[in-house]
Amino acid sequence: MKPEVIVLSTQYWQEFLIPYRQAVDELVLKFNSLKNQSMTLGENSPIESVRGRVKTVSSILEKINKYGFDVEDLETNIKDIAGIRIICQFVEDIYEVVDIIHERDGKDLRIVDVKNYMEGEDQSSLQSGCGTPKESGYQSYHLIIRYPVFCALGYREIYAEIQIRTLAMNFWSIIEHSLSYKYKEKLPEALKARLHNTADSVIGLDQEMSAIRDEIQQAQKLFKMKSSTVNSILDNIDNLYKLDQADKAVAYERDFEDLSEQEDLIQLILLKKELESEISRIKEED
Repeated sequence: MKPEVIVLSTQYWQEFLIPYRQAVDELVLKFNSLKNQSMTLGENSPIESVRGRVKTVSSILEKINKYGFDVEDLETNIKDIAGIRIICQFVEDIYEVVDIIHERDGKDLRIVDVKNYMEGEDQSSLQSGCGTPKESGYQSYHLIIRYPVFCALGYREIYAEIQIRTLAMNFWSIIEHSLSYKYKEKLPEALKARLHNTADSVIGLDQEMSAIRDEIQQAQKLFKMKSSTVNSILDNIDNLYKLDQADKAVAYERDFEDLSEQEDLIQLILLKKELESEISRIKEED
């Protein structure tokens, strides 16, 4: 017989969730910072995006009802109250992210459990063995961690879940979750079969993307380089106007328009360097 659920005050839940909210904010910030630092260095980041969430009170109570947990043991029985989801472009990136987290093990976090729902052998340094997708076809790499926070309530060490998956896996998971919610986890067999087939398609898509990963990343790097170069040129032309060098600014605008039509990245980079030198010279003369 399940124990009777204790109804707790709003104030209790607000205080209870404080360290979890802070943990999510900090973890999202840390992993987004890693992504941005890679971009600053001109490197491809294994992290495409990071999202965080704290379970709602209604969701926590639903788990208490479903599994018969005691409210006093919530922190140890429900280990995904705080959760972040790291989205990657490629399967290989998932294992890179796992390696990054593994390197931090024992420093600013502690890994306590690994749930590998990936197809195939674990390619990360954790080497959790051959992963197994869920019966539904769900694929993802989950880590349960202990994470320390210093909040208004003092020092706390809480459990948090990190989910790592590709863009394709995430899309499938969102659809599957929506359907499970609609049918209250009692999906019709025909729909289950179709979902499983689409899960196989996701595996195939990720495999195809991995096969051309180098070409995709090279194209992305060139795009970022061109975008950065163009922004720098436009900023420096604007600086020429601010320095009362309208004639030179107009001339450089013409050069920029000609090179943009040719889509010649090398010439654009040379124009960028020429502009930087010109502005430095003008400032020195002033």
